[in-house]
Amino acid sequence: MSVTQGSATQATSETVDAFFAAFGSGDLEATVALFADEVDFRVLGAPNVPWTGVRSTKDQIAEFFGTFGQVLSAPESFEITGRLAQGEDAVVMARCVFQVLATERKFTNHYALHFTISGGRIRRYHMYEDSHAIAEAFVAHA
Repeated sequence: MSVTQGSATQATSETVDAFFAAFGSGDLEATVALFADEVDFRVLGAPNVPWTGVRSTKDQIAEFFGTFGQVLSAPESFEITGRLAQGEDAVVMARCVFQVLATERKFTNHYALHFTISGGRIRRYHMYEDSHAIAEAFVAHA
């Protein structure tokens, strides 16, 4: 690994750490401030899950993160299970448990987040999550 790539990897890791610190503390303003003005932001999944979709602006990203508190309980658990960083890219694997407020159904979400960091800002945020488990939790059962 070159010195330049090592420096980029360290900067990437620091930005990812800052993201999880801000998001974990519920600081929406600090979370959104970590994103670039234009972002390749994707969370694909079922249409009945309110946070899925493609976004690109800070306003859209603020709306995305604001959705969680409106539709989910506070996390019952959260654990980062692995992480990799190389240059401007990082992948974080995690597991969390939430409850959907409207249906009172819990789900366990195993997911991976792919970040690309440039100039200390998040330019790519792709989330790969258990969209089936989440979609099922949003469906009320009699």
